[in-house]
This record gives sequence, structure tokens and C-alpha cells, in this order.
Amino acid sequence: MSHTAPYSEAKAKRNVFILVAAQAFLGAQMAMIFTIAGLAGQSLASNLCFATLPITATVLGSMLSATPMSSIMQKHGRKVGFFIGAGAGAVGAAIGAVALLQQNFWLFVLGGLLTGVYQSSQGFFRFAATDTASEAFRPKAISYVMAGGLASAIIGPQLVKLTAQSMIVPFLGTYLAVIAINVIGSSLFLFLDIPKPPVPKEGESLGRSKFELLKTPRIAVAIIVGMVSYALMNLVMTATPLAVVGCGFSQNSAADVVSFHVLAMFIPSFFTGSLIARFGVEKIMAIGLTILGTAGIVALSGVTLENFFIALILLGIGWNFGFIGATAMLSSAHEPSERGRVQGMNDLLVFGGVTIASLASGGLMNCSGGTPQDGWSAVNIAMIPLLTLAGAALIWLWMQPKKT
Repeated sequence: MSHTAPYSEAKAKRNVFILVAAQAFLGAQMAMIFTIAGLAGQSLASNLCFATLPITATVLGSMLSATPMSSIMQKHGRKVGFFIGAGAGAVGAAIGAVALLQQNFWLFVLGGLLTGVYQSSQGFFRFAATDTASEAFRPKAISYVMAGGLASAIIGPQLVKLTAQSMIVPFLGTYLAVIAINVIGSSLFLFLDIPKPPVPKEGESLGRSKFELLKTPRIAVAIIVGMVSYALMNLVMTATPLAVVGCGFSQNSAADVVSFHVLAMFIPSFFTGSLIARFGVEKIMAIGLTILGTAGIVALSGVTLENFFIALILLGIGWNFGFIGATAMLSSAHEPSERGRVQGMNDLLVFGGVTIASLASGGLMNCSGGTPQDGWSAVNIAMIPLLTLAGAALIWLWMQPKKT
């Protein structure tokens, strides 16, 4: 699909640099929250089956705000949407802090819901990187922005170690740190130079409808693979701290496993874009799905600390190839006038799948069998049908006529 907007390589690289910094600094809060929210929820919930509900609320908030956030950015520009996201992240963390002080589980869940608005806005960093990028630079721009998560993988878990037990109330210090991250990090958006999409003139086409977009094979497959990659990553990662601690290891060990996982999510981003350019996006997506399946096999083979590390590292790499590949495919399959429509629809569906996976994670982990090992096995077995769906979608795309 051709794009008609003029592109400036210097502007594109400058915007990518700013978005990389935002992904690195602001993104650290998501690694922090996903590391401790399940453990904090476990300490607050009256029913352990609801332990991961705060994380589910975060993903639900991301899903519900995806379409409004995309519409806001389409009408008012990326900056406005990103500032709204950071503000919601700060407010969500503040509510989480109050909930910990009051030992109020449902208030804690509400804070997680608002955190999801930030997560939704962060999801648009990768799309914003393509707004001023040429067709050739677009996959690399997405990849570089995602690589910013490498720093967040280091910053986030280390801040958890420093702050989780720094106050009388466990995890309170972590949520106060998240507030500061949002307030300070939002200043980066002042330096973005991304023009708003042009407003169609009277009589000009507004682009395809959502239904027409979904009927486009490349868009449909990109959404399916992106949804499955993200849902499986969230399904397993949400359960990981509970599984690690439940199998007799420390909270610091759980933080280290998550840290290595997030590193594996983003280190490949330095070369994923080049691999897509060389071998084609479909092959990279297929490799990503294969690696995700391998992660499940390793997790099912044992519950030693080494198994957790290897499985979560593979999970991160598989997510990277699958999700960046899906994003690259989607970004080249629509016109600028369709940007808000297709990106909002994509993230609504992607985070809808992630919401279901996150909700299922707690139930599978805590309510499947009598031991943490049983729950961990149930979580990883649940990967099979989703991987089958995504693999079938890719095969179907390969069978389509070249003109699609």
C-alpha cells in the first residue's frame, strides 16, 4: 500500500530517537507493575484465584482505551495522546499506592485499569515511529523503538528490587516511583515533530471501512498474529512471578526471571527490522510463533530456575519476532487516512485477546490442580490452540494470490 505523505529522513530519525527514549524510561513502569502487581494482588485478594485481576484490569484498560486513544491521535496529534497516557499512568499509580495503604483490593484493581490507559498510549509509540518514516525505513523504525524496551527491562526490575520493600507497606515505594517516572518522562513528548494526518477535503475518500479493512488478508493476518503473540506472552509472563515464588524461589529470583524475559523481548529489536527486510515479514512471523511454541515445551519440561529462565527468554524472543512482524505488516497495508481506524481497531483486538489471556492466567495458575506446578503446566498447555490459530492464518496468507 503506497503512502503519499512526504518523508524526511532526518525528522524520522529524530522522532525515533525520542520515542526510543520514551520507550526506555516510561516503559520501565510496565516491567515494574507486571513484576509486582500479581504478588501485591495476592496479598490483598480474599480469593487467590483473583490474584492477577489487577494485571487483567491493566490490560482491559488498554483494550478499552485503544480506539479512543487512536481517534484522539488522529484528530489532535500524537503528542496529545501520549500526554494523556502518561497522566493516566501517574493517576493509576497514585490510586494503587492509596489502595496499598488502605489494603483495598478493588481500589488496587481500579488503579490497574487506569495504568492500562498508559499502556495503550505506549503501544502507539511503534506506530508513531512510522508516521514520518519512508517505506524502506519503516520496519527499522518500529524495531528501534521496540529496542528501547531493552533499557526498561533493566531499569524496571532493578527499581522493583530497590523500592518493593523500601517502606513499611510492601510495594508502596514501587508505585510512588511509577508516579515520578510518568511525570518526568512525559517531558520527552515536547520534542516530537509528528504532523497530524491531513483532514480529507470535501468529496475526498475517507478510506475503507473497518469491515473492508478486516477483509484485507494482510491486515487480518497481521492482527491475528499480533494478538496471539501478545496474548501468549502476557498469559505466561503474568503467571511467572507466582510460579517462581510458588515453586520455592525468592521474589528477587522472580524479578530476575522477568528481567531476562523483558531483555529477550527487546534485544532482538536491534536486528528484527533488518531480518524482515532481508527474509520477508511472513517468515519472521512464522519463526516467532515457532519460538513461542518452544518456550512452552521448555516450561513444561521442569520447574527448576533454569527452566524458568530459558522458557521466559524464548517467550520474549518469540514475542518480538511475532509482534514486530505483525506491526510491520499492518503499517504497510493501509493509507494515512485509514491510520486511526486501523490502528485503533488493531490494538482493540490485540489487547482484547491479551485481556482474556491475563484473566485466564490467574485462574489457570491458582485454580488448576493442587500445586503451583500444576497451575504452571496448565498455563503453558493453554498456548497450543492459539499457536495453532496463528500458524493457520499465516499458511492461509501464503496461499492467497500475490495481488492481495
